[in-house]
Amino acid sequence: MRLGSGTFAACCVMIEVLGVALFLRGFFPAPVSSSSGTERQVEHPAPEPSTGASSNWTKLPPPLFRKVVIMLIDALRDDFVFGSKGVKFMPYTTYLVEKGSSHSFVAEAKPPTVTMPRIKALMTGSIPGFIDVIRNLNSPVLLEDNVVTRAKAAGKRIIFYGDDTWVKLFPKHFVEYDGTTSFIVSDYTEVDDNVTRHLDRVLKRRDWDVLILHYLGLDHIGHISGPHSPLIGRKLSEMDGIVMKIHTSLLSEERETLFPNLLVLCGDHGMSKAGGHGASSIEEVNTALVLISSAFERKPGDIRPPKHVQQTDLAATLSVGLGLPIPKSSIGSLLFPVVEGKPMREQLRFLHLNTVQLSKLLQENVPSYKKEPGFEQFKVSERLHGNWIRLYLEENNSEVLFNLGTKVRRQYLDALRMLSLSLSRQTAQYDVYSMVVGTVVVLEVLALLLLSVPHALSSEAELEVPLLSPMFSLLFYLVLLVLSALHVIVCTSVDSSCYLCSLSWLTAGGVMVLISALLCAVISAVTKVLASGKLPSKNPAHSSSRWSELDLLILLGTLGHVLSLGASSFIEEEHQTWYFLVNTLCLALCHEMYRNCFLGDSSAPKRCLHAEEEFDRATQAPRGRGTDWDMLEIDEVSTGPSPLEALRDHERWMVLASPWVILTCCRLLRSLNQTGVQWAHRPDLGHWLTSPDHKAELSALAALSLVMTFVLVQRRCSVASKVAMAFGLLGVYCYRVALGNVLFPWQQDNKDISKGITEARFVYVFVLGILFTGTKDLLKSQVLASDSTVRTVGLWEVHSGLVLLAALLSRPHNLPVLVLSLLVQTIMTQFVWRPLRHSTAEVTVMHYWFGQAFFYFQGNSNSIATVDISAGFVGLDAYMEIPAMFLTAFATYTGPVLWASHLVNFLSSETSSGSSLSHACFCYALICSFPVSAYIILVTSLRYHLFIWSVFSPKLLYEGMHLLITAAICVFFTAMDQTNPKS
Repeated sequence: MRLGSGTFAACCVMIEVLGVALFLRGFFPAPVSSSSGTERQVEHPAPEPSTGASSNWTKLPPPLFRKVVIMLIDALRDDFVFGSKGVKFMPYTTYLVEKGSSHSFVAEAKPPTVTMPRIKALMTGSIPGFIDVIRNLNSPVLLEDNVVTRAKAAGKRIIFYGDDTWVKLFPKHFVEYDGTTSFIVSDYTEVDDNVTRHLDRVLKRRDWDVLILHYLGLDHIGHISGPHSPLIGRKLSEMDGIVMKIHTSLLSEERETLFPNLLVLCGDHGMSKAGGHGASSIEEVNTALVLISSAFERKPGDIRPPKHVQQTDLAATLSVGLGLPIPKSSIGSLLFPVVEGKPMREQLRFLHLNTVQLSKLLQENVPSYKKEPGFEQFKVSERLHGNWIRLYLEENNSEVLFNLGTKVRRQYLDALRMLSLSLSRQTAQYDVYSMVVGTVVVLEVLALLLLSVPHALSSEAELEVPLLSPMFSLLFYLVLLVLSALHVIVCTSVDSSCYLCSLSWLTAGGVMVLISALLCAVISAVTKVLASGKLPSKNPAHSSSRWSELDLLILLGTLGHVLSLGASSFIEEEHQTWYFLVNTLCLALCHEMYRNCFLGDSSAPKRCLHAEEEFDRATQAPRGRGTDWDMLEIDEVSTGPSPLEALRDHERWMVLASPWVILTCCRLLRSLNQTGVQWAHRPDLGHWLTSPDHKAELSALAALSLVMTFVLVQRRCSVASKVAMAFGLLGVYCYRVALGNVLFPWQQDNKDISKGITEARFVYVFVLGILFTGTKDLLKSQVLASDSTVRTVGLWEVHSGLVLLAALLSRPHNLPVLVLSLLVQTIMTQFVWRPLRHSTAEVTVMHYWFGQAFFYFQGNSNSIATVDISAGFVGLDAYMEIPAMFLTAFATYTGPVLWASHLVNFLSSETSSGSSLSHACFCYALICSFPVSAYIILVTSLRYHLFIWSVFSPKLLYEGMHLLITAAICVFFTAMDQTNPKS
């Protein structure tokens, strides 16, 4: 089966995407859970332990509170309540924390610190799987045992207002609800007003038991402006007023019912220094938790600093407070201050029920549970508790009884802490079978790509793919039979659920056929290489060709980056690796220019030639002179005069100065956005620009950046596209003015802040118009194949449409990143790639490296917290899943996408070879497959590493998404190659 190298590479990447998806499905497993977690039969609580006497307490204790109000403020960082901001903006809450009847805690949230997993942790007491960070966009029904379901089964009437994630997790659980969309981050006013407007009416009613309020405005302000925005203080003051309203209403009701109520003020996650969340920094994991009730006794002057607890402890505490069984999968411990005012027998009863639940969960998830210190501590505590019950039933109220009870309580608390710690270590069970199958598919694709290099990069850009012949061979059927037998053995012997085993036999059989076919194709390719008796050299047509210094840099840089992924610190600071590689590349290009143009190194090819001279000579060269990597690469020493002699002096100096200009641009970009982990807290130019005091400077910079964007892009556009680009960029500025990010020159301050929906849609019209014009020209070029000008203009207009979309989605302070990206592309095209005549492979790798560097110049990192989800809702007034995901992905990967688009334009307009796009597609697929394959093997071996969830797992998600983007880019390359007239 004969395929073009571009089509072959695109197919390989798509198969690799399937393999990575299967690996991710096995790597991100189900969390620790109870085997009977979804059963709803009536359960009998564990009886009170006794020794030598029968206990009369075999039922659950009665509820501690008549009503419970849970007020969850999204992104309520601990210092927003307990720090200076709390004192300044939340005076009533601060009074309750310091002097009122309350207990304050700093609740630690486990990563991923996004909303849906945090709600699950609060209500189930378990640690959700990391894959829930993806499900956060469309939350499924929560089937795990939880407080809300238990309360509904007990006849509690629950009312909810706020984030509609709760409605998706708990459908048909609320007697009344009003959900608000959580993803329109530009709205931080109405989204909270829609919750508060119900309060006055609901607080006057007596027909509910649990009220849940989820306020989103604070989180949205963080995403828009960061934690230091003046809007934060106003929002905290608003929340403080709501706390006062609820608390005073509950106190008023208590005077009538004479039974205490409980108000829970908490956050689901914190807020990073940039305003996002999702990672594991202290600002993101530490949240405020305040329990307020008249049942809590506090002596005058008793000021306690907030104690650090786990967020999962709230589920057990709420269950006790409502008189419900603790959720079976909960790994949390009862917050003891809630019950410390109760009689000793009740305290011990609550602690016993919690330790029994944790010990059962430990037995179900840890085979050697008897050796766990927490389980041994539990048995000792239960035995001492039985002795205390015997003394208590004998009505022995002596000091001995009190001392023994204190000892038992201390033993229980130690047992709870150790049991919870043991269970938190058993966070998940990996689906190793799915991981192995996915890894095999990825490695087979990588091997096939490596073995296909000589033919895929030949001048014909075609290769024979051995698929049909191996599939009719005996080896194929033997491998398929062995894999099918292994599948049956695994699926019938493994206790834990495997994803592949849950698939239909037809689907699983298709996976086995794919693996068998790929394996036979790899073996066939290896056989051909061994039969030829030689390994491919750098240039198959000339065995004497040697690796240049630039080739060695590219090879060593790629391998060095792959090896660096084995260290957590290098993953956290991966931007430093790409900055180093790009800077080194510029220095290598500078050295190459100076050596070839000044020293006249005869041992190296003279590359200081005009592109036009090169192309003319390439078209005049006789055909069929052997396989060549591509038409751009020169294999003989140039004998003609150096083109620098024909250049004017200022042009020659511009060529020689271009690497230093690029280095200067990269240095400026590094100071714009501090990213990573170690230095992310340091001030940068971006923070200075986004501060309220420098809005005028930001406005001037944004306006200048948009003008420069037009200047750099319009030069190759049609007249209609130039007009559309100008109006589109003007609309971008108007959109940012509408949001209040920047100002018009005649504006002193923007008080009329809107969502900017109309302005954003105005820009979308021009984006679609430019893309439509470019696509029309590309389709026209298929009919008029000889007219390469039409094809070139069409490609550039598609590129300019993507640039306009990137300008709309970029934050104002990031517009210089877009401008400098276009400037570097222009400089590299005019003064590096044209005169030096690099091969297609080298040009492709350079585009890939710069695309990766600009990914981090945007302020991105390998932390989920740096994903700007607000970009996904530009111009949307309601949550639309597919557009929101597309816009978020494009905004995140603007750098790689724009550099890949520029690569297509450069190769289509600057080369005469019809195979250059196929070569570029193959090289792009190969260089992206290396880190993905290596990283999959790495995380498999490090799956029990301390930082597996905080460092390695987010990077794995980024690698998977990057591979998906690469597949789309390869498809684009292949489609453009079909419109490329073959020379």
